[in-house]
Amino acid sequence: MSQPLEGIKVIDLSRILAGPLCSMTLADFGADVLKVESAAGDETRSWKPPVNAQGISTYYWSVNRNKQAVVADFADTAQLHALRELIREADVLVENFRPGVLAKFGLDYESLRELNPALVYCSISGFGEKQGAALPGFDLLVQAVGGLMSITGEPSGPPSKVGVALVDVLAAQNAVAGILLALRERDSSGIGQRVSINLLGSLLAGLTNQSSSTLATGKSPARMGNAHPSIAPYETFAASDGVVAIAVGNDRQFAALAQHLGQPELIHDPRFGSNSARVAHRTELKDIIEAATVSATAAHWAKALMSVGVPAGKVNSIAEAIDFAKELGLDPVALITDPATGEVTEQIASPIGLSRTGARYRSIPPAHGEHQELLGTFANS
Repeated sequence: MSQPLEGIKVIDLSRILAGPLCSMTLADFGADVLKVESAAGDETRSWKPPVNAQGISTYYWSVNRNKQAVVADFADTAQLHALRELIREADVLVENFRPGVLAKFGLDYESLRELNPALVYCSISGFGEKQGAALPGFDLLVQAVGGLMSITGEPSGPPSKVGVALVDVLAAQNAVAGILLALRERDSSGIGQRVSINLLGSLLAGLTNQSSSTLATGKSPARMGNAHPSIAPYETFAASDGVVAIAVGNDRQFAALAQHLGQPELIHDPRFGSNSARVAHRTELKDIIEAATVSATAAHWAKALMSVGVPAGKVNSIAEAIDFAKELGLDPVALITDPATGEVTEQIASPIGLSRTGARYRSIPPAHGEHQELLGTFANS
């Protein structure tokens, strides 16, 4: 059965995370993706440890499956000509160079839309192409200046980054959405367009309720640890062997929690009778709940509370989280066979589920310049 993006040709000039994750998502659903690198290669090839069994950076390995790879020197006339010929036949181009760099080689959108009017050209930048064009688009920097670090961490501690390059991931998802929207519109008009994604804009949109409250009140939220600004109890609590998360979203769930903790009087306590009251008295409520939760393990409370309809779970390691997803039948791990060696490798599967035309895992991430003949065909013509 064909996949949704079968026949779509993608030229991927990006590197590191946001661009490669975007193009890998397209590749998972059938797009033919050609990864174009410099002689030095994608920086993530050298970001190690950790490495997998083949000694390859797990960072690079995580976002480059289902692609072919060539090396191209934009300053080489023959190679640049070859690349432009590939772009002439492409449907999508993804790039994350600093604004203005590709124009030097005629690889900017204005130049390429003359070469290929149907091209969907996706640019991913850190801070846009105006006053922020020269700023480096590193995830840590964007988490800092974009406000995410200001709301992450304990109230009494320093600002903290999230434990993964979350802004790059958000930008990648926005890039996929933008590309698909542009392709859908092209079905009617026959004309491509430019998709512009920046990390700062992706973060501000991803802050959702936090950025919305800032606009509405004129006041920026502060760090609250694992607590929620609008819901209580909705945070982590100490258990005898670790930490349990309890996420009460309504009065019914709170009543069930109080009953199960052996404290039904909390239901009628005016400090906790509504969500707004619980938010106002969250510190007192946490002390009361935690006095009970420290008496048993996190796994005990997770199972016991879920059995009475209270959302709860122990704080898992990533390995435990993968195992948990397997227990739930979510198939979180994809198996990919290397056609050259027959070795089977594991990767985290695409989170996008389609009932008929789902993701396929055709090939492991390519070696540097592994498919150079694809460029050489034109370079030597």
